[in-house]
Amino acid sequence: MAFILRRPFAVSAGLKQITKSSPGIRLFHNSPVKSNTFFNSKSTTPAASALSKSKATFQNAFRRTYMQQPAYAPDRGNLTQKLLYGAAILGGTIVATNLIFNRETREDGGMPPFEREYLNQTFMHTGLGIGIIGITAKALHSSGWSYRLMATNPWIVVIGGLALSIGTMYGTFNTAPDNYIQKYALWTGFNATQAAILSPLMFMSPALLARAGIYTLGMMGSIAFVGATAKQEKYLYLGGPLLAGVAIVAISGFAPLVLPATAVRTLMWSEKIWLYGGLAVFGGFTLYDVQKILQHARMAERGMVRKDVVNESISLELDFLNIFIRMVQILGMQRRK
Repeated sequence: MAFILRRPFAVSAGLKQITKSSPGIRLFHNSPVKSNTFFNSKSTTPAASALSKSKATFQNAFRRTYMQQPAYAPDRGNLTQKLLYGAAILGGTIVATNLIFNRETREDGGMPPFEREYLNQTFMHTGLGIGIIGITAKALHSSGWSYRLMATNPWIVVIGGLALSIGTMYGTFNTAPDNYIQKYALWTGFNATQAAILSPLMFMSPALLARAGIYTLGMMGSIAFVGATAKQEKYLYLGGPLLAGVAIVAISGFAPLVLPATAVRTLMWSEKIWLYGGLAVFGGFTLYDVQKILQHARMAERGMVRKDVVNESISLELDFLNIFIRMVQILGMQRRK
């Protein structure tokens, strides 16, 4: 159940808001939406105009904001300077998080070699999975998949994406590690499914996506460092509270699909819960998952369970995707101010 609730619903929920007769975003304090001159040139063909309109529609739908929308102004800042700021934030976050949350470190002389190898292999598979998702999403977007996805019935996207994700995920979980071909084929299918659902994110600015990726790495890296160097099983008690939290976040993510457009205050609070509550919940899941991975490493060393770093990596991939999506939305909202 926890893995089902942790699947990223953001883009699917955003697509559900796009209808044929609507500009794609619920604006309760605005005048009627005018044509977006930023994405449309003065002389465009009907096909190009349709593609540009789809792009603008997705960007508005994904932001899911219910407040007054200021005019969009492209960011002219120095990309190198922003990347340096991001690197500084990453390093500072690691140090600060370690000082605050990791006052009690391991007392067994550090991480044993088997645990370190198990954790490193899990991180390697997590990085490979995120890389597969990114490359596949870019390829699908370049082929026009994002436009076809947005033209599809939104409920088909939501239900179909959920079914494919859960099917490939549990297929991977239930395949023995010795069955390499089937195991990695299902794992690759799971990553490709995530890429197909998240490919419309490529409508966003590459600089914004890069910053969101850096911030996500900084957040997850610092929390993972705390989990790896803390006392054994110190944070495993978080499993129950995190499951309750992710259920609330998932419900709030579906609020725009079922609540009427007049429920402005409720929609605003549901957005805050989904956005900032989701960051807290999936940050906690990162801490919990790292300690769970180390526990599984100790059990595998004793022969109690099979060593399966592919299954372990899926948990961290879901944490990364959910945090990354929220970072993209936060940065997108900041650019509009």
